[in-house]
Amino acid sequence: MKSSERSFARRIDLTSLQLFVAVCELGSIGRAAEREFLAASAISKRLSDLETAVDTALLYRHSRGVTLTPAGESLLHHARTVLFGLERMQGELSEYAEGVRGHVRVHANISAIFQFLPEDLGTFARMHSQIKIDLQEHLSPDVLHAVQEGATDLGICNTGSHGASALHSRPYRTDRLVLVVPQGHTLSARDAIHFEEVLDWDIIGLHAGSSISLSMRAAAATAGRPLRQRIQVTGLDAMCRMIDNGLGIGLLPDRAFALMHGIGRLQAVPLQDAWAHRELRLVARDFDALPVTARLLAEHLAPPAPPAHH
Repeated sequence: MKSSERSFARRIDLTSLQLFVAVCELGSIGRAAEREFLAASAISKRLSDLETAVDTALLYRHSRGVTLTPAGESLLHHARTVLFGLERMQGELSEYAEGVRGHVRVHANISAIFQFLPEDLGTFARMHSQIKIDLQEHLSPDVLHAVQEGATDLGICNTGSHGASALHSRPYRTDRLVLVVPQGHTLSARDAIHFEEVLDWDIIGLHAGSSISLSMRAAAATAGRPLRQRIQVTGLDAMCRMIDNGLGIGLLPDRAFALMHGIGRLQAVPLQDAWAHRELRLVARDFDALPVTARLLAEHLAPPAPPAHH
């Protein structure tokens, strides 16, 4: 850390940040003083000192309360991030005192979470009961970004063309996309189908940034055809319910469809396109540099490949 950065950090105290956030949330120094059981003059002094520390005005003061300056908006965002990080730190440290011996942060896409991770993480948790796993669902590009930025220890996603070249990765699982249609649909009698034939129908899609949506758009562009994606949902079960009610057809990973066999009267038709066969990968900045607990989980999920014999 540069000396100027250290100097700035010393000028900012956490209590002032907490009071600043309280004033912003309540829109009034007086209401914040009541909630925090402090004198309004004490909070006002803290805010003035904070403005001096950052060398800019943070609040517009008027008879009805306060509003944020552009600099105040920026500080509010960063203050909330800092305070949230401290809450997580406190929570994790208290768990260490209660017997937890490590944390592993994992970000994964919906395909990995729905199809494979419940069993894999369950097995790991039974083997290592004192290690806590923090799992969050994100789109594949966001998973890779979080790993690159150090916001998570491990990521599981479809790396595809999302710029994972700077990361280390290992094979995790594979899946295959299938076309899901209502029973009795014109396409339900097919043994297999090319995606280009699907473009004549309305499609129920996942989030626009999901790997499946990105693959569909790329395939439609290659075919020179529009993608009739009328409805977008965030969950695989919601997609199946939409399809069951005649609102369109959609693509799902094969195992995910098998796990949801009780949702509606639906049928799966395998896709013949090469991109329908997908590989989920485990990614990290550097597997060898991971904390011991994260390395244990990485080796449980995707053991390193043995060295090649010459």
